[in-house]
Amino acid sequence: MNFLNDERTITAIRNRNEAAINEVITKYSKLLWSVAGAVLNNMGSTQDVEECVADTFIYLWEHPEKYNSQRGKLKTWLSIIARTQAVNRCREIAKQNIIPLEESDFVDQLGIVDTFLEAETRRALLAAVNALGEPDREILIRRYYYDQKPKEIALALDMSVKQVDNRLYQTKLKLRELLSN
Repeated sequence: MNFLNDERTITAIRNRNEAAINEVITKYSKLLWSVAGAVLNNMGSTQDVEECVADTFIYLWEHPEKYNSQRGKLKTWLSIIARTQAVNRCREIAKQNIIPLEESDFVDQLGIVDTFLEAETRRALLAAVNALGEPDREILIRRYYYDQKPKEIALALDMSVKQVDNRLYQTKLKLRELLSN
């Protein structure tokens, strides 16, 4: 069965026509896969992308009335839903990745060679990092210990990339001040 336009397709889905939803799945799976995959890029697995695409089609099946042809094409609406599903999945993944901080590892990851670093300086650096408030401390650790990009940090902490960059800059200034005293 061929549903020629978006309105007919949505009407058929509202009437629980499985052929209509199957046609939508066939027609838009690759597009939605690429949309979700682009968002989940390095954070999610293939299974996460598949689940986002499947959740998009489930949403369409359960809520066809939410589609408004006046606002755009079905293809666009489904892409937005897939993107939203993927962003939500990224947030879930980021929340699951709680950052355990091994104090000595953190100092080592900053590139400071132990043989040239006195114990007092190590303690001062750790005290300065621990004295930072949240989310500055977490942003610093994610950026320089876990080597996350500002975009990944922004997504995980629900901030803009600009906010992350500004906080990193201000945090480095705070650390310099704390360590110079």
